Amino acid sequence: MSRGQYQERPLKIFKDQSKLSFDYVPEKLVHREAQFAKLWMLFRPVLEQGISQSAFLIGPVGTGKTATSKRFCLNLLEEAQSKEKAMDFVIVNCRQRNSESSVLLRLVTHFDEHFPDRGFSSAEMLRSLRKHIEKRKIHLVVVLDEADVLLRKGAGDLIYHLSRFDEEKVGGRASLSLILISQKYVLDMLDPASSSTFKRANAIMFDKYSAEELADIVSDRAILALFPNAIGRESASLIGDIASEFGDARFAIELLDKAGMLAEEEGQSSISAEHVRAAKALTYSVVTESKIDELDKQRKLVLLSIARVIRDQAYVTTGEVEKTYKVVAEEFGERPRAHTQFWAYIQDIANEGLVETKVVGDSLGGGRTTYISLPDIPAKVLRERLESSIH
Repeated sequence: MSRGQYQERPLKIFKDQSKLSFDYVPEKLVHREAQFAKLWMLFRPVLEQGISQSAFLIGPVGTGKTATSKRFCLNLLEEAQSKEKAMDFVIVNCRQRNSESSVLLRLVTHFDEHFPDRGFSSAEMLRSLRKHIEKRKIHLVVVLDEADVLLRKGAGDLIYHLSRFDEEKVGGRASLSLILISQKYVLDMLDPASSSTFKRANAIMFDKYSAEELADIVSDRAILALFPNAIGRESASLIGDIASEFGDARFAIELLDKAGMLAEEEGQSSISAEHVRAAKALTYSVVTESKIDELDKQRKLVLLSIARVIRDQAYVTTGEVEKTYKVVAEEFGERPRAHTQFWAYIQDIANEGLVETKVVGDSLGGGRTTYISLPDIPAKVLRERLESSIH
């Protein structure tokens, strides 16, 4: 197929792939309603009483801290405009700008893009920032993302100056508020003079997302980015299970994006579990040929049974796999082992990271069923690799 023919093929998966970009900020952040509400509570006095405020968003990578801060600032700006209050915000990535002067330069160039990038001290840039804010009569919200990186570089003085920006002002409205985003508890990284300006109660914690929450995030983002029915709940749940190892929403969205591209490349109208597994293998694979080769014959037979049963499904039960295992063992001239030994093989394979298991209880009968998934490699690829290696 020529490049031109490929481009003419109608899209069946994506209606707006930009909605899966890390830079996209959705109108509503799923499972971050509580954190968002606390930010509003903290910053309401900024709008209503003209005082300054500070907040700390703390949690691991991919837990929605940056997205929450962006959506909050956008909504705060909109609310301020509706009340005819002058407000603005600047978000600074401190991993990219990891010195006091580079952060200040970003703040000043927000107002004056032609400000020279060298030749001015931090004190001079702070004075310039103050003049811009006073001239516009605005309240500026400064968000320092990954602030712990900045603090490790010894930029505590900057935090101090920004947190006490209005200290010398007598009367009038405050002009600057501060939000610090960090993977670590930054208050313990501040010197006593800086930490004294902050309230520990203003820390907002962002825990890792659960598998169910990640599946909800994937489903919500799919509504925005994909055509209707382009991904079912089972495939979304598989993405949630895979990404829950890290609790990382960015990873989940990246898997959705790559799985969609793989499905579209095949001309499919929906994302299957196989597309998700292939996306995981492309993105962050823990399965290596050596891990498979190191398995003994019986464990390879159990793994082959899983690969044969699961096909395009996201999950299969141990009962389904055990039935197939008995057939597969005989096919390769082996005596199938009893249930207890079979279950031990499943656990061994799971411990190697080749499969994942989860136990689901029956709310009606009280029974428990173990489900198996292949998170890291397409079933077809695994099946072919095993069938060629088992002797």
